Amino acid sequence: MGDLSDVKEREDKLQGMGTSLLRKEDAKFIRGQGTYVDDIKLPGMLFGAVVRSPYAHARIKSINKAKALASPGVVAVLTADDLKPVNLHWMPTLGGDVQAVLADKKVCFQMQEVAMVLASDRYAAYDGAALVEVDYEELPVIVDPKKAMAKDAVIIREDIADKKEVGHGPRTHPNHIFTWEAGDKAAADAAFAKAEVTVREEILNPRVHPCPLETCGCVASFNKATGYLTVYMTTQAPHIVRTVLAMLSGIAESKIRVVGGDIGGGFGNKVPVYPGYVVAIVASIVTGLPIKWIESRIDNISTTGFARDYHCVGELAATKDGVVKGLRFTALADHGAFNSHVSATKLPAGLFSICTGSYAIPNAYARVDAVYTNKAPGGVAYRCSLRVTEAVYLIERMMDVLALKVGVDKAEIRRRNFVKSEQFPYTTSFGWTLDSGAYHNALEKVLKAVDYDGLRREQAARRADPKATSLMGIGIATFTEIVGAGPTKVCDILGIGLFDSCEIRVHPTGGVIARLGTMTQGQGHSTTYAQIIATELGLPASDIVVEEGDTDKAPYGAGTWGSRSTPVSGAATAQASRKIKDKAKKIAAHALEVSEGDLEWEIDRFKVKGNPTRAKTMKEICMISHTSNIPAGMEQGLNAVAYYDPPNMTFPFGAYLCVVDVDKFTGEVNVRRFYALDDCGTRINPMIIEGQIHGGLTEAFAVAMGQQIPFDENGNHVGNSLMDYFLPTAMETPKWETDHTVTPCPHHPIGAKGVAESPHVGGIPCFSNAVIDAFSHLGVTHMDMPHTAYRVWQTLGKLGVNQR
Repeated sequence: MGDLSDVKEREDKLQGMGTSLLRKEDAKFIRGQGTYVDDIKLPGMLFGAVVRSPYAHARIKSINKAKALASPGVVAVLTADDLKPVNLHWMPTLGGDVQAVLADKKVCFQMQEVAMVLASDRYAAYDGAALVEVDYEELPVIVDPKKAMAKDAVIIREDIADKKEVGHGPRTHPNHIFTWEAGDKAAADAAFAKAEVTVREEILNPRVHPCPLETCGCVASFNKATGYLTVYMTTQAPHIVRTVLAMLSGIAESKIRVVGGDIGGGFGNKVPVYPGYVVAIVASIVTGLPIKWIESRIDNISTTGFARDYHCVGELAATKDGVVKGLRFTALADHGAFNSHVSATKLPAGLFSICTGSYAIPNAYARVDAVYTNKAPGGVAYRCSLRVTEAVYLIERMMDVLALKVGVDKAEIRRRNFVKSEQFPYTTSFGWTLDSGAYHNALEKVLKAVDYDGLRREQAARRADPKATSLMGIGIATFTEIVGAGPTKVCDILGIGLFDSCEIRVHPTGGVIARLGTMTQGQGHSTTYAQIIATELGLPASDIVVEEGDTDKAPYGAGTWGSRSTPVSGAATAQASRKIKDKAKKIAAHALEVSEGDLEWEIDRFKVKGNPTRAKTMKEICMISHTSNIPAGMEQGLNAVAYYDPPNMTFPFGAYLCVVDVDKFTGEVNVRRFYALDDCGTRINPMIIEGQIHGGLTEAFAVAMGQQIPFDENGNHVGNSLMDYFLPTAMETPKWETDHTVTPCPHHPIGAKGVAESPHVGGIPCFSNAVIDAFSHLGVTHMDMPHTAYRVWQTLGKLGVNQR
């Protein structure tokens, strides 16, 4: 090792992993210089406006375009009949179903796409859309998924009514989509039969919406002369979308370019392919003109991918001391009118089988039944991997229910059931191999930081005080997430494996361009990927440019969702860097006239062992690699491509604690304190991690405390604008206290696990557990989300607590 001050100076100059480097991408955004889809302007561009159904279920008797076509600026009105000649009136979904691009003879949910009006400007398009006359015949509506499979239930999907299966096994009713099972039912049933204690609770994860700042949209431009299609669009997975578009259109995939550009948030909402995209593309193919389609906010909340809507039953079997011996979790999943739920082919219920959480539960069984209803389709992974939030919410709520039943403290019940550090790698009763963890240490660190015993004493005193004007609740969540989709042996979409990629090109002077198959939507990829390369190659992060989102430039990848960027593409980045480093070592050995074994790596250079003055820096090697002074038979340059198919998922975990005060007379819930400890393995940029945790916790707060997409009995949306749908501002958002432990992932090249979704996944049950804990001494075991002041006030009234 050279002079320590010199080594430290060189290391600091790299700004590699572990450095809180300011985000490189922010400079353009704070100057208003981002380029979003709606900023794209092309010559001759037309604008599309969608005509949507006011009914949740109705037959289309006729569509009259005459008045719309006569409106100034209107060029065309497209309906399903216009798409049929090119066979694009229906499209495949990412859930293995098919979905109407424009309603074909029937609408199945309110706000379904019926027609698109094309006009010379946006205002003319919307004026024309208002003039399209559609004659509907209303049909009975199913909003409650529990009624979807009744004998006399109306058939929602007449197009597939006779199909025995729609991609995921046998169906038992025309409104049934699939039944998925995991675990060992017989073993779980036996554990319940022998159990000293059992608990059961019905728990709803209500329908919510990710509601990103930017709505969905695209600009489709088809060049009739070259047959080349370019689509600028709001997508989290450009390459997968390109493949889907090739399958839909018949255009060779080599002639389709999808450009993601800058995206104003995704949170899972921008993974699917929506009808508006497809109609805009068809319109451009037919007209030869660019077509722009941009959603309104109400359109976005009403029709694009929702999340959750899981109606669950949780059961635990345990000893009288609270040691869990068996688990049975079932769910009725409301998928809306089409199964466009984003899921791996082999995992129609996503990763719900992570529902044993951080606990060593020997016998477990889970079942999910999915059904059609007259609601918008979706089921996206709102800031989580597929269905992980539902799974974690269920187990964390049930651990609290069990603690109440056996009279054990809610922290202690978790201690008694944790997978112990020495048990890793630990295979759950559902077959997932948790590669690493230190659950006890994480919980103890949190309990000590907040003085947990002191909080419980304060709570006891509050409960004993007849003059107290508020109830105090303490919530705990000790969760394990499953991310990094993922191993192709487990995960695919439409048959495409979920590997990812990185291509690195090093210039003679040491500048680097890295192109990746992921798609940033605010995660800071340009910074964190550069830091990985900086550490691996000894070249400054400031000299490294990261490019994503353009399928003509980036190697194939599955995009950014499910917290997979660092676990999968981050690994590909490290592997591509190491290929270059291996070649650089050969060049250094040749230039220094020593064998490779005589060299050792130090920060940014290869040096001769025992003679540190003889060395070649990486920048020097970059230049040499473009000359003739390289080993015989070696090609010039330092370039590499890596495709990474992970051997396993990654399993970040955390321990959260929330303290709330509930006003007895108004139901208002004040979050007094929220302490979040996360373990995401190796930490690449602590500041970006902190930002991601703050964002995830804020969205968790929104879901737990206010978000819900409600419908009336006729299938009408009654909360699809920002006047009704809760998005917390700085005024409502609590203060976050964050902490961490580091347990590296043993199979990941840099030991990273992913972090952006963990605070959302763990935060939601922590908030709920805190609110419900405030009522636990009154016999309350569960309250469904959202915990709005009105809903909490209603509970207070039922219990007679709100009497002055």
